Amino acid sequence: MNNILVPSFQLLAETQMVVAMRLAGMVGLWPVRMDETQRMFSEKGPALMGAATDAGTAAMAGQRLDEIMIAAITPLTGTARDNRRRLAARWA
Repeated sequence: MNNILVPSFQLLAETQMVVAMRLAGMVGLWPVRMDETQRMFSEKGPALMGAATDAGTAAMAGQRLDEIMIAAITPLTGTARDNRRRLAARWA
């Protein structure tokens, strides 16, 4: 189970940075597009369904619990990383 620590912390770090930039954008401290709040809500469902599907596929394949958790965490981390990069580029 120790091998899920790094992916978990990566997801934590990426999501916290995205939340911080989006909140700063909502109060005018970070340059964001006008549709950022709508995007924030609309991306949740598909991202969580994708993670659940990947976890379910891993479970049905008989993978270990840590592998199932990593299967769920990985697409969420990718989505959060893409959001962080996009939001950070708005400042530059």
